Amino acid sequence: MPVDPATPPFSAQRILIAGITGSGKTTLARRLAARRGLPHVELDALFHGPEWTPRESFLDDVRAFAASDRWVTEWQYSGRGTDPILAPRADLAIWLDYPYAVARARLLRRTVSRSLLRTELWNGNREKPIWHMLRRDPEENILRWQAQTRDTWRERMPSVRADYPCLTVVRFGRPVEVERWLRAVPSAD
Repeated sequence: MPVDPATPPFSAQRILIAGITGSGKTTLARRLAARRGLPHVELDALFHGPEWTPRESFLDDVRAFAASDRWVTEWQYSGRGTDPILAPRADLAIWLDYPYAVARARLLRRTVSRSLLRTELWNGNREKPIWHMLRRDPEENILRWQAQTRDTWRERMPSVRADYPCLTVVRFGRPVEVERWLRAVPSAD
C-alpha cells in the first residue's frame, strides 16, 4: 500500500530497503537501525563467503533473522529466494527510486574508494581492483551490473504491491526526501 513519505509509519519493526545497486540501501539501513534501535542485518555479509563464494547457509540465515521480531535489511537477492522469506514478514519497505545519475555517482565513489583503500567488506573479501570496471561481464564489473539492472525495481514494484498487499511501501525519489523523513523518525531512546 503506497504511503505519503511525509507521514511515515514509525511503528515498523521489520524494514526492507529497496533500490538499485549504489542507491544507498545499506547506508540507510544502518542509519535507520541506529535511530530506531533495530538490529541491522546486512544481506551481503550473509551471502558472500570467503573469496566471494556464495554461502550455503544463506537462505537458512535469512529465515532465522526474518523470523525475529525486529530488523532492518536491504531488499536484494530476490533471484536467490529472499522475497518469499522477507516480504511477508516486513512491516515496511522503503524504495529508494533515485535518478540514475545519483545512484551512478554514489556507486562510482564507493567502488573507487573501497578499491583504493582495500577495504575489507564481508568474510575477508575486498572490492575488486579498479580495472575490473573495464570488464564486460556484469558479474565482474559492478558498474555494468548497475546499468543492466537499473530499471529492475521500477519493473518489479507493481507486482510486489500485488503479491504483498499488506506491505507498506514508501517511495523516495530524491535523497533530500529521505533526509527529511529521517529527521521526522523518532529516536528509540
